[in-house]
Amino acid sequence: MSFNLKNKIAIVTGGASGIGKAISTKFSGTGAKVHILEFNEENGEQTVAEIEKNGGEAVFHQCDVSNQGQVKKIIDSIAAKEKIDILINNAGIAHIGNVEDTSEEDLDRIYNVNVKGVYNCMYAVVPHLKKAGGIILNMASIASSVGISDRFAYSMSKGAVLTMTYSVAKDYLDYGIRCNSISPARIHTPFVDGFIKKNYPGKEDEMFENLSKTQPIGRMGKPEEVANLALYLCSDEASFITGTDFPIDGGFIKLNG
Repeated sequence: MSFNLKNKIAIVTGGASGIGKAISTKFSGTGAKVHILEFNEENGEQTVAEIEKNGGEAVFHQCDVSNQGQVKKIIDSIAAKEKIDILINNAGIAHIGNVEDTSEEDLDRIYNVNVKGVYNCMYAVVPHLKKAGGIILNMASIASSVGISDRFAYSMSKGAVLTMTYSVAKDYLDYGIRCNSISPARIHTPFVDGFIKKNYPGKEDEMFENLSKTQPIGRMGKPEEVANLALYLCSDEASFITGTDFPIDGGFIKLNG
């Protein structure tokens, strides 16, 4: 079977909701053992239970990716028992607002999870991957490449994810480490539903349609579609690909405007 991850060990941060959950489920369904690093304990345990119910293998680790000591302890403990093959840096948080609407506390909060969290995980896993090669896949965003209104702090953080991807790919070519990123446009996750419900009560259907139409293809993406791309990029079939960003955006970057 193509895109088979049988006997692979994968770490997925933020792996129990939205895109991360879709990746954890997809990877486990193709034979990988998935270690889910997730802040929300209830979501983490529920996702593991669902994966195991479907015959997959997964382990939940409660983790705050902004805490380097905690991240390193978990990743080192995994590496002590089995060879890590894949790291998916998916954990992230959002912020809405331009530079004037972004407080210092807002900026620090976004930086700590979206930038420092990605750094912490790569910092912890690279020494282990150097021994026999491996794959790092970072979740960037279309906001890494094009201007998005009222996304100052979020865009800053995802621009950093993109350039960290390029840097790690360059620095570790000789160790057999491939590092790529995915840049989704708007994906229909529970976060989107919660955002609409909170900000547009009574107009949920109308706003959902309006947000969907911001993608030239006419709809939001599905978490499973991002997971399919992640599966390919982490498979042996993608062994010639490194240092590259892959938009999955319904035409947003090239076809808007």
